Amino acid sequence: MPSLSAYSAGLDYAYAPGVFPSIECLRHRPELVTRVLLHSSAEGREGAETLRRLAAERQIRVETADRALSRISGKENCFAAAVFRKFSDELAPEKPHVVLVNPADSGNVGTILRTALGFGVEDAVFIRPCVDVFDPKTVRASMGALFSLRVRVYDSFDQYLDGHPDRAMFPFMLDGSRSLPDVLREAPPPRWTLIFGNEGTGLPASFRRCGTPVRIPSNDRVDSLNLSIAAGIAIYTFTQAQPGCATAGGIPRG
Repeated sequence: MPSLSAYSAGLDYAYAPGVFPSIECLRHRPELVTRVLLHSSAEGREGAETLRRLAAERQIRVETADRALSRISGKENCFAAAVFRKFSDELAPEKPHVVLVNPADSGNVGTILRTALGFGVEDAVFIRPCVDVFDPKTVRASMGALFSLRVRVYDSFDQYLDGHPDRAMFPFMLDGSRSLPDVLREAPPPRWTLIFGNEGTGLPASFRRCGTPVRIPSNDRVDSLNLSIAAGIAIYTFTQAQPGCATAGGIPRG
């Protein structure tokens, strides 16, 4: 088979580095996996045996590839990686969405994806320019949650709106006119979208007009919350306020 290049955004494939993210990739997106790489030192371990079993069930090639793993992960302690084709999903129009506008940090994005999945929000939207969703750093930070979500990247927020009109929009802004507890005094309407901005600049002021601007109240000891913390608080409170929404599980994929 052809040799593997170090990851770049221009490739049509990506890597899920780490044993657990690789297992999640094989479980939830097996049709996209082209091969599995294992480090020789992982042989005989439970995780490696699980990867071999899942790959065998799906007739996916497994290779011992110590040097390739070091090259694609940039680390010496990467014991496995799934190689998968990049994907773009159709969002579920009746389900809650989380929209990240111009996020720049892979760690934040991965954490938000994992949090969303944990509380049953399975549709994640990214607005360019943004972090590369398929960068191995993002995939690893999500601990494989990426593969259980419906994910879509748009060139602009207007493009997202065109495809998903008539939704209740909640942009989270420091100068939001309503506090989160105030907004959730009643159960949120169906078909809601939570919108978050860049780590450094937040959302542009224009987002005040696209829905109900929301702020997360805090004391004056800090000027703002980390993006992944703010998103986690918002996702949790919205799902808890809507009965039946906060069930985890991901997308059934056979």
